Amino acid sequence: MELRHLRSFVAVAEELHFGRAAERLHIAQPPLSMQIKQLEQELGVQLLIRSTRKVELTPAGASFLDSARAILASTETAVEDARRVASGHAGRLVLGFTGSATYDVMPTLAQALKLDLPGIELDLKGEMLTPVQVTGLLDRTLDIGFLRPPARDPGITVSILRREPQIAVLPDTHPLAAASAVRLADLRDDPFITYLSQHRSVVYDAVIEACERVGFTPEQHTEVAETSTLVSFVASGRGVALVPASVQHLAVTGAVFRPLAGQTQEVALAVATRKDDPSPQVARVLSRTYALLGGPH
Repeated sequence: MELRHLRSFVAVAEELHFGRAAERLHIAQPPLSMQIKQLEQELGVQLLIRSTRKVELTPAGASFLDSARAILASTETAVEDARRVASGHAGRLVLGFTGSATYDVMPTLAQALKLDLPGIELDLKGEMLTPVQVTGLLDRTLDIGFLRPPARDPGITVSILRREPQIAVLPDTHPLAAASAVRLADLRDDPFITYLSQHRSVVYDAVIEACERVGFTPEQHTEVAETSTLVSFVASGRGVALVPASVQHLAVTGAVFRPLAGQTQEVALAVATRKDDPSPQVARVLSRTYALLGGPH
């Protein structure tokens, strides 16, 4: 069954006149009549009653008209949907966010994308460490990652969005909790709550390097995978922590955030995609990301 046959039948059924239907379809009347005959032969039923004076629908034709209209409408919708996906105005993307970006970038970007690109369905995954995001990009379970570099796999492209200082997270009962700024060296005797070691977290390495630069290595530390857990552990008095400044958007009762005095080591936030990804949806989200957060550095 051809769509042109359905369109021809609907035109004749609505006009109840072959001449007017032919004009509407911009074709000659004989080919139109032939298409209706071919459709009736294919279906094995008579759809129209023709006479010299008028054209009428048979009961079967009246029933088929509703179905033909639905099929044509569905086809038009499918074509429009395909065009919207091909142009990047519709589709589905999976976005991953590193711990601190989960409480800062993710809500801000999600709101902007919902307004600007309502046709793109977003699956947002928070608290994803950089190595996990890299794996997700490579195995195509993730389309865009917001992570902490370095991420040097040749299969992905990484663009720095911003750099931010590390800050201290202290229990509100800590002797330095009321200070306007904290010297990192003054935390040398405190147990630390850190992200995962053994190159599973970029921020872990940055924390250890910052401590070593002022003359100590945290001897007692508890490792956690999620930022919310890290701040909650600090709030419960189990230790102190260093985190990227954007983590202060996560408010947890019992934890206070304080800047570090003097020069502090910055950590970068980057956006990562598969190398040479042709997806127009990815391109549109990246464009909106750069407009919102600043272009790649």
